[in-house]
Amino acid sequence: MAETLTFRELRGERVREIVSRSFGLMLLLVACVVFFSASSPYFLTSSNAFTLFRIASESGLIAIGMAVVIASGGIDLSVGAIFSLSSVMVGVLYTHGVNIWVSVVLAVLVGLVCGLFNGLVVVALRIHPLLVTLGTLALFRGLALGISNGSGIAGFPTSFEFVGQAYVGLVPEQCLFWLGAIVIAVLVTSRTAAGRSLVAVGANETAARFSGVRVPLVRLSVYGLSGLLSGVAAVIYTSRVLSSRADAGNGLELLAIAAVVVGGASIQGGQISIVRTTLAVIAIAMIPNGFVLSDYSTSWQYVAIGVLMIVAVVFNEGLASRLWRLVVRPRRGRTGTSRN
Repeated sequence: MAETLTFRELRGERVREIVSRSFGLMLLLVACVVFFSASSPYFLTSSNAFTLFRIASESGLIAIGMAVVIASGGIDLSVGAIFSLSSVMVGVLYTHGVNIWVSVVLAVLVGLVCGLFNGLVVVALRIHPLLVTLGTLALFRGLALGISNGSGIAGFPTSFEFVGQAYVGLVPEQCLFWLGAIVIAVLVTSRTAAGRSLVAVGANETAARFSGVRVPLVRLSVYGLSGLLSGVAAVIYTSRVLSSRADAGNGLELLAIAAVVVGGASIQGGQISIVRTTLAVIAIAMIPNGFVLSDYSTSWQYVAIGVLMIVAVVFNEGLASRLWRLVVRPRRGRTGTSRN
C-alpha cells in the first residue's frame, strides 16, 4: 500500500534537503575562517571584512543572475564577456564625449541587451543554452577587444568614483548595491508567482507549460536579468579601478557557476537559494584574500579554490545526505508511519 507522509515528516524531508545542501558550504566557510585566521592576524578584522565584501560584490551580483538562470534549467557562459563589454563601453562612450552618467546607463543597457539576445536565441531557435552562450561568450569578448583595440581606457572623472569607491559610514557603497540586489532576489524568488514559475520551469518545463506558465517569457527574462546584473557589476568594477579593460571579466562565469553549485543548487535546475549562493561567493572570495594576507604564493589560490569546491560539492550531493539517513531516519522510523 502507498505510504502517506505526515506534515512533520514532510517538514523533516525539507529540513533534510536544506541540511544536506548546506553542509558542504558551512564546512567550506568554517575551514576558510579558521585556517586564514590562524595564518594571519589581519584576516579576522572588520576592515578586512569590508574589503572582502567590496571586492566580492561584483562577482556576487553576477552570481545572483547565474543562480536565476540555472534555476530555470539554463546556463550562461557569457556573463564574463558581457561584463567586459559593458566595462569597455563605459570607457569608449566617455572618451567620445558622452556624459559619464549617460555612459553608465548605456553600458548597463548594453548588458541587458546582450542578455536578452542570449534568451531570444535560446527561445526562438530552441538551441541548448550551453551552446548559445558559449558562442556569445566569444562574440561579446571579441566586440570588447575590437572596440577597445585591446588596450585599457582610463581618465575617468573623480565623480565616477562614487559608484565603486565611496563609503556610507564604514560600509562600501557597492556592498549596498549588492545587499539591495540580494533582498530583492530573495523576495522575488521566494514570495512571488514569478519565483514559483522560475522554479517550475527548471524542474519540469513541460508540466510548467501545461500549468499555464509562459515558459518563453521566463527564459527570456532570466537571461535578460543575468545580462543586466553583469552590466551593473561591470560599472562598479570600472569605478573601483577607474579603468576599462576587455579582459576584466575573464573567469567570472566559472566563479559564478561555482558559487551557485557550492551553494547547494542543482545544476539541472528547479532549485534556487540566493542566500546560500551569496555565502558561497563570500567563501570563494576568502581564498585569494586569505592567501594575500597570509603571504602565501597566489599561484596556488586557484588550486585551493578547486579543491575546496570539490569537497563542498561532494558533501552537498552525498555524504551529508547519507549522514542524515543514518542519524535522523532511524529516530523517525521509531515513531511509525501512516499508511492507507
